[in-house]
This record gives sequence, C-alpha cells and structure tokens, in this order.
Amino acid sequence: MSDIILEIKNLKKYFPVKNSKEAFVKAVDGVSLNLERGEVLGLVGESGCGKSTLVNTVLNLTAPTEGEVIFDGKNMFSLGKKEMRETRKDIQIVFQDPFWSLNPRMLVKDVIGEPLSIQTKFNSIEILEKVEGMLEMVGLTKDSAYKYPHEFSGGQRQRIAIARALALMPKLVVLDEPTSSIDVVSQAQILSLLDDLKEKFNLTYIVISHDLSVVSYMSDKIAVMYLGKIVEYGKTDLIFNNPVHPYTEALFAAIPDVNTENIDAIKTLEGNIPSSINLPPGCRFHTRCPEVCDICSTIEPELVELGDGRKIACHRKTNHKDIRSVKC
Repeated sequence: MSDIILEIKNLKKYFPVKNSKEAFVKAVDGVSLNLERGEVLGLVGESGCGKSTLVNTVLNLTAPTEGEVIFDGKNMFSLGKKEMRETRKDIQIVFQDPFWSLNPRMLVKDVIGEPLSIQTKFNSIEILEKVEGMLEMVGLTKDSAYKYPHEFSGGQRQRIAIARALALMPKLVVLDEPTSSIDVVSQAQILSLLDDLKEKFNLTYIVISHDLSVVSYMSDKIAVMYLGKIVEYGKTDLIFNNPVHPYTEALFAAIPDVNTENIDAIKTLEGNIPSSINLPPGCRFHTRCPEVCDICSTIEPELVELGDGRKIACHRKTNHKDIRSVKC
C-alpha cells in the first residue's frame, strides 16, 4: 500500500456572487499537497482564509471548481453514489461544537449507533455492544448510552462526538476546532485522548484550528493559508521554530506568552484582509506585508521548496530572479 493516503492536486473552489455572472469568491484557489498515512496535518490561518472550505471540498461535501483529490487511491470526484457511500466510512469528521453537532432528541446509544446502522449489517444487540465499547474507549461509562447529550459537560460531549466519528474505524479523521468550545482542562484531556487513539488505530488527522498551541501539539506538518492559497507548508517544529513567510511570522508574533506585559506588546498585522471577490494582483499578502517589494504587487509567487524541505510562496524569501532589479 502507498504511504500517501491523500493527494490534493491544484484544487479550486469558487462560489458565484449573487446577481453577477463574472464575480466569484475564490475560497480555495490552487491548493496542492500530500498527506501520508498516520500523519497529522494542521491547517492554520485567519478566519475566512479557506481552511474549512478546503476540507469540505476534499471530502466532496461541496463540488470543486477544478482540481483532483485522490483518497486511498480513489478519485473522490469521479466516484458513483455507491462507491462514495463506501468511501464515507473511511473519512469522518469531529465538528467544532458538540452541543450543536449531537441531536438533542437522541439517546447517546442512537447518536453513536446511527452510522453503524446505516453503514453496517450489525443487528441491534451488536450495535449496542459496539457503542458501549466506543464509550469506554473515549473514557465514558457504558451507562452513558442511555442518557441525552444535554446531560453531559462540554468535554464529555466532545468525547461522544469522537466516539461517533470512530465507530466505523475510519482511515482519515477531520478535527474542526476540536477544543475551541470546551474549558482548558477538558482541552488537555481531549488532545491527549486524540493522541492516544491516533497511535492505537494508526489514524490520519487533518486538524483545523485557530489555536496554534493545539496545532503545534498535534501536527506533524502545517499548512498556512491566506486568501485561499497555501503560503507556507512544512514540518511543524521547523515552521514553529523558524517561520519564514512574513504572514507566518506575523501569525506567530501575535501569540502572547508568559513574558507579554500587556496587550500593547502583542504584534498585530496592519490593515484588513482583502476581499476574496476582488483579490489584489501579485502576492495576495502584499497589501499587509512589512517586507513588500515592487515585484510583489505585479507577479504572484509560486510555492517553492527551500533547502530545509519546507515550501513557501514569497518572492523575497525564495530569491526571485527579478528581485535584484527592483526596489525593495
């Protein structure tokens, strides 16, 4: 079996603007990357950068505008309904807020058992046994099966959501802000649980998060997105210890630490994110970049691999052939 479980090739997703035939929101615009089995990929970037749209398109929850996604050797966009349904068993998602992602009218045994009743031929007794096993696996008691989601704390509800996602033993699990709606203690417990489950079942994760500490803890590689494009991609420790792209540097500089005296000491990016409908020419970050050159406003940088294995899209940092002839 190939070590590559997911290949994303020049993926684009444009949303048409209402009452316009020519304007589009370019939510994802030419993303390419690979994910190996057992690997954890972290997706980071400001709100609206395209993280969730990228994942939804990869999972074929929304139709792509262009590009290919190869999951476990299958082209996701050419599968028939029956093949797509079979493939769904291998890809699951844990949503951001378990309060809204769990049906409040269903008992926990039915919440976790629903995918089993749809995707397997288990009888009701076998499903209940499986549900009880999943509950114990995520740190809850068997009796939890006969309660409703509102009877649990936020951290416990997230454990139920994880149990539901893993009920079919998937190969790829998407974690969409898995700790954003729970308290700090529960966050640490959930991260530890996800880490243990990954090792136990050799899972592959895609982690979407605004919390860079979560991404740093869980991820093997990081993809930094800005306005629908990846601007930096590489190993987690490499990027966290030495961010190269000006946008990545700015993201990390905005994180307060124990030495931060007050809010004025936190560095923030100047200016607003440009519109995804009317994107700036050249590098999309040049309107906010502290290291902008003349070439940045005219030529769009390509994602180039550096000597340390990471990839970045920046004229200055990749020594564009015309960089010496322009004023920086």
